[in-house]
Amino acid sequence: MSYTQLYYHIVICTYRRKRTINEEHERELYAFIHGMCKNRDVKLLRIGGMPEHVHLFVELPSLLPVGRFVQAVKSVTSTWLKENPHFPGFDRWSKEFAAFTYSERDKEMIINYIRKQKQHHKKKSFPNEYRKFLEDNKMEIQEQYFLTD
Repeated sequence: MSYTQLYYHIVICTYRRKRTINEEHERELYAFIHGMCKNRDVKLLRIGGMPEHVHLFVELPSLLPVGRFVQAVKSVTSTWLKENPHFPGFDRWSKEFAAFTYSERDKEMIINYIRKQKQHHKKKSFPNEYRKFLEDNKMEIQEQYFLTD
């Protein structure tokens, strides 16, 4: 028996950060992603976001790489969003994404952070939030590619 606990905080944004996730209907998208996660044995611990980005806090099974999971989320939801009349402006997701690992002791902190997205973004823009995540996790930012698509 192998024991793993792989928590990821994932951030995906819409293409060119267009505000195409209708807040009135965002729960439909979140429910769809929740179902997708269940079908892949992924535990969705929290989801939330704003019209131009989504935060997912998940526990991935050991054999599912985070990149493959994100690719699946983007692919499946992209098709669903384009077919859903509640998201008429959605074109596609941005190519880039961010994923950060956390431990059990960080779990409630991340869940609460995602829960409070609407309040948080009254004070901080998405580009500033994204940059801070990258900096806090000591990730090198290549300015020529930062949020370019």
